[in-house]
Amino acid sequence: MAKPCIPKGTRDFSVEEMAKRNYIFNTIKHVFGLYGFRQIETPAMETLQTLMGKYGEEGDKLLFKVLNSGDFLSDVTETDLEERNLNRLSCRLCEKGLRYDLTVPFARFVVMHRNELTFPFKRYQIQPVWRADRPQKGRYREFYQCDADVVGSDSLLNEVELIQMIDEVFARFGIRVAIKLNNRKILSGIAEWIGAPDKIVDITVAIDKLDKIGLDKVNDELREKGLSEDAIARLQPVILLQGSNEEKLQVLRRELSASEVGLKGIDELEYILRKLSASSLRASFEIDL
Repeated sequence: MAKPCIPKGTRDFSVEEMAKRNYIFNTIKHVFGLYGFRQIETPAMETLQTLMGKYGEEGDKLLFKVLNSGDFLSDVTETDLEERNLNRLSCRLCEKGLRYDLTVPFARFVVMHRNELTFPFKRYQIQPVWRADRPQKGRYREFYQCDADVVGSDSLLNEVELIQMIDEVFARFGIRVAIKLNNRKILSGIAEWIGAPDKIVDITVAIDKLDKIGLDKVNDELREKGLSEDAIARLQPVILLQGSNEEKLQVLRRELSASEVGLKGIDELEYILRKLSASSLRASFEIDL
């Protein structure tokens, strides 16, 4: 008889590990509750209509799709099989998928229940997510995410409060951390500044891999996504931001001087940094695109 096994990229949790994990989760839940956040849960599965197109082309490939129940080949023609168009086939064979993150399900939750919610609505979620990625050390196909969000308010004080909340959680664990800050408007300004506003997802996905694959491969990926050599060259000072937070903001303000949305993002980051500097945070915080 073959030895039992579990799917690659998943893991069992022992009694001891569960005790430690529950302590971590319970601490997080307690702190989030102190800040007025309330817990929700969403299904492990969402419709592919909800999931597809939200994570870029690369993210869509990492979605675990669930075969339709019953005769899942009933809507598939011989032509579909012969053409081997995987995107079309997957749409015919699968209507659902395992959630890739907690953000898209939360957005769907808000839209579905908007008439039942009181805004601003502060929610947190601690649930597993799934990604069809290549398993490696510290990288699993099934893992937990912990999200906290505020919807229905555009006050920057929410951002300050979220950082203070994160700081409090790690302080209770006795762990010193560095909290990294960015701003979506700055990223949009960067894409606009280099003349590729439609490539913002590709740009952010590539930059996010800088620590993992290095600058040369990030630039190679940007070329593969269709960015011109001039656009890539203009990106370099931004990708390689160094120095103090003030120095980084100076570089961004100089480079994005012609981008209204980029400058607004810089102003917002400066406001948040001033508020954080006036509070008694134990963590350090730094700008990181």
